[in-house]
Amino acid sequence: MKRSNWMWLVVLLVSSTAVTAQENLRDEIAKDYKANLHELFVHFHQNPELSSLEVKTAARLAAELRALGVEVTENVGGTGLVGMLRNGDGPVVLVRADMDGLPVEEKSGLDYASVAKQVNRKGDEVPVMHACGHDVHMTAMVGTARQLQANKAKWSGTVMFVGQPAEETISGAREMLQDGLYERFGVPDFALAFHVGAGEPAGKVELKGGPVYSSSDSVDIIVHGVGAHGASPHKGKDPIYIASQIVIALQGIVSRELSPLRPAVVTVGAFHSGFKHNIISDEAHLQLTVRSNDTDTRDHLLTAIERIAVGVGRTNGLPDELLPEVIFSKVETTPPTVNDVPLAERIGQAFTRELGEDLLFTSNVEGMGAEDFAYFVNTDDHVPGCYFSVGGTLQSDLDAEKAGGPAVASHHSPLFRIAPEPSVIGGVHAMTVAVVELLGK
Repeated sequence: MKRSNWMWLVVLLVSSTAVTAQENLRDEIAKDYKANLHELFVHFHQNPELSSLEVKTAARLAAELRALGVEVTENVGGTGLVGMLRNGDGPVVLVRADMDGLPVEEKSGLDYASVAKQVNRKGDEVPVMHACGHDVHMTAMVGTARQLQANKAKWSGTVMFVGQPAEETISGAREMLQDGLYERFGVPDFALAFHVGAGEPAGKVELKGGPVYSSSDSVDIIVHGVGAHGASPHKGKDPIYIASQIVIALQGIVSRELSPLRPAVVTVGAFHSGFKHNIISDEAHLQLTVRSNDTDTRDHLLTAIERIAVGVGRTNGLPDELLPEVIFSKVETTPPTVNDVPLAERIGQAFTRELGEDLLFTSNVEGMGAEDFAYFVNTDDHVPGCYFSVGGTLQSDLDAEKAGGPAVASHHSPLFRIAPEPSVIGGVHAMTVAVVELLGK
């Protein structure tokens, strides 16, 4: 046989072996979904809990991991948990899943829709729903642990499973680190996570290097005034009038102070003041969310907000003691989530090889969502991180929307729904491949 024919035979054999391996792993995951993961997903979906109050959720996740031989420590950073799966010498890979639901009343029409209610930290009873797919993330973590446990011959090292609370308030990751996550369990060599996405093809995976989520900062502006009768505005200092000028002036930061090529958002989400038609209040309260994709832009935005608020106050003749107060939240704040480029390229190659190109997709993201996964990688240890997406909407629903049919509900909507089977299977498949790529023998 000619040498060229031998070479083609080798290529065909290698390709055939890779396809068989892909199919075998996905088949095993599909079997596990039907036998175990579907029931677990439904449980998580029907029993959501609010940020930092995920007591029963964490207990169930811990029990599932322990049943697979994972060494679990609970109550890390509040309701967080850490599970260590050790398999000889090698690197440590952190795999994170967030656990919290949202104060949303579910109206999805699903036969397993949440009817849960919970008393929040303010003492109010509110409806709770997994309106952002964290039920998928937790279920996929358990499925990944099962596949890694069953395939120990293929990898060596340690997997650190992190069940993180309070992602929705972008505070849980920071609280786990402040509680000594890395000091107690070791600094990982790599950190991985994924997010299921409504409006993206179910079960398919997207990965890219560089920024994948924006920074987020919650900012409050307290505008002081001098109260007066509505018929005598000259007798006071109207905080609504002053705050309105601040709202308008804030729009100039992005449109006139930043390059059009630098993404940024300053949104005033709430404006509260006054109680009666004919009374000029003595205070107004603005609530802002601020987004960017890099540290320099973030610093510019936050500095400019304070400069504008105080400047408008001075322009309106407020004395120093009544100048607007700008309060930057120390809780609802996170830097951008930026994928390590060499790591993303390495895992991307593994996805192409092990999942196949037909299970990969590219999206055009519209918006500046935020994620506190950034804290796990933005430490003094500079842990390389990789955060990817798994589609959660059936192609038939995407096609129907494109043809003018029902719109696919967004995250945080009471109508939000995910196709669980392809989403969980896709998440387990991709995460297992990523971990084995980093810990493979």
